[in-house]
Amino acid sequence: MFWGCEHHHHHGHHHHAGPRGPRGPFGRGRPGFGGGPPGWWGDWFGAPPLRADRGGVRYLVLDALAERARHGYEVIQAIEQRSGDAYRPSPGVIYPTLQMLEELGHARVTEAEGRKVYEITDAGREDLKANRDYVDAFYERFAESSWESFAEDISDVMKRVGSLMKMLRHAMRRGRLTPAVLARTVKVLDKAAAEIEELLGEDDD
Repeated sequence: MFWGCEHHHHHGHHHHAGPRGPRGPFGRGRPGFGGGPPGWWGDWFGAPPLRADRGGVRYLVLDALAERARHGYEVIQAIEQRSGDAYRPSPGVIYPTLQMLEELGHARVTEAEGRKVYEITDAGREDLKANRDYVDAFYERFAESSWESFAEDISDVMKRVGSLMKMLRHAMRRGRLTPAVLARTVKVLDKAAAEIEELLGEDDD
């Protein structure tokens, strides 16, 4: 069954929703639900936006260091900016990667304005050159799939889903959701779901 509704009757006390979150592409929602990834994206789709492969983060770090020497936080900022704010690696990923690159001899620690920074070595540049295709392809994925580029389209889809829920709730309250109507509704929704699933699977070939 494609659609399931559970209706609860509350007596006595009225429960009020908590503070509403910031406005995102789907309008305002609960805290953590608006304002773009990783909030609303994870809530709606069950997963964060695109991420780097575990072994590929090192090349993104080398790419950031190839521009200039940076400390860890600046590496995070550089990757975030190049991905169009769609991917922000955590310090728990970046700092161990920097340490690993130092141990491999692909980066070295130096000081700039009294701060510890990392700069790429010749060996690091060779490693980056050999894996340039990975770096370019990674950022191209964000250019093509950035949530900002199709946020309005997603919003239109979710508005229609919301309208359908309101329609069903309204019909339920008026006693119009008879077993016969529900059975026909399920068939319509199953057919629509199958067509949407087919559309979403077109790029898998």
